[in-house]
Amino acid sequence: MHIPENYLSPSTCTAFYLAIIPIIKRTISKVKEQLDRRRMSLLGVAAAYSFLIMMFNVPLLGGTTGHAVGAVIIAILLGPYAAFIAVAVALTIQALFFGDGGILSLGANIFNMAFAMSFSGYYIYNRLKNKNENLAVFLGSYIGLNIAAFLTAIEFGIQPYLFKAADGTPLYCPYGLNVAIPAMMLSHLLVAGVIEGVISLLIYKAAKQIKLVKIYENNEEPKVMNKIYIFIAALIALSPLGLIAQGTAWGEWGLDEIKEIAGFVPKGMEKGINFEAIMPDYTVSGVNEVLGYIISAILGVMIIMLLFRLIGIFSKKGIEN
Repeated sequence: MHIPENYLSPSTCTAFYLAIIPIIKRTISKVKEQLDRRRMSLLGVAAAYSFLIMMFNVPLLGGTTGHAVGAVIIAILLGPYAAFIAVAVALTIQALFFGDGGILSLGANIFNMAFAMSFSGYYIYNRLKNKNENLAVFLGSYIGLNIAAFLTAIEFGIQPYLFKAADGTPLYCPYGLNVAIPAMMLSHLLVAGVIEGVISLLIYKAAKQIKLVKIYENNEEPKVMNKIYIFIAALIALSPLGLIAQGTAWGEWGLDEIKEIAGFVPKGMEKGINFEAIMPDYTVSGVNEVLGYIISAILGVMIIMLLFRLIGIFSKKGIEN
């Protein structure tokens, strides 16, 4: 679901960056109100979880792949504003260091997976939780992921209608709404959404068992956080399972694949920006694929945890001053 570089026009990308600016401002304000310095460590863990769970690619229909995002379960446990920050940070690290999602299209990816998924899924959960809590968790996660997928499909699908070369061929994503929507939605409605819902429900049950939301009330923080860190370490160790799924996620093809599938390379994509990530596709030069994937997972988690650690330190200094 990560929109790569040059699949959306620069004007489309700019519009999404402008759209998320007020969301970011509002979110920072709300998170400051809701999370103190100690709880900032939970936010870092949530971002690390989202980063890692997106590395677990699963096979979808038509030989493509997809992944869970984790936005809704984070929203349920920490609130939708915290979920927005966590997933947005995960997406940014993925784009900057691993080339997973474009730099220009980062605003659109944040809008879809961090904003729309977190808030829509949390709203559904909140409406249903008094009737059936487990069902609310599952449906919130399932529908939230599919809303994000639907928005992504629309963003892909409007490109051929709005942006054409002089010869009439699409400049960016070559597939219109009639192709993009069914291609994205069938896989997410039938497979990816179900996986998202099941994983969220398992995480929710585990969080209740260790009393995650009450760890600061009963001085249980060290014990509970140790369990959480063990869980993150297990995800890192298991991350190469994401390599088993063969194929490329729909709409995330390279130029060679586009030419093979569509029969041509749109000029806007061919002449677009070419950002070189340090560890593209979670690989490490000179290291085998499995070990490179694990190293990438470790590095990504370390960067995220360090970032939130620094935020916590500066937040403390701000309060003391």
